[in-house]
Amino acid sequence: MVNDFVSRVLAVVESIPPGRVMTYGGVAAALGSRAARAVGQTMAYYGSDVPWWRVVRASGHPAVDHESRALEHFRAEGTPLRWSANGVFRVDLAAARYDGEQ
Repeated sequence: MVNDFVSRVLAVVESIPPGRVMTYGGVAAALGSRAARAVGQTMAYYGSDVPWWRVVRASGHPAVDHESRALEHFRAEGTPLRWSANGVFRVDLAAARYDGEQ
């Protein structure tokens, strides 16, 4: 059975609009918590049925080992991205961050 923290994390993730993102810490903060790592664990174990690509690291990078799948979703949703000279991308947090109130 999924505990209350897990269900609350998944509800926050489901509320993130297409083209927008929250960081793991942002999801935790939306729950009144500082447990960003617990949000990451929740996403790793239970996040496959929610728009998991909309939760990124504080740097704007997607979940480790899910970059190419996340990029497909980001492109489809028009998520603002920034590219480095060596071809590594991250989400432009200044343009795409969602705080749950917009």
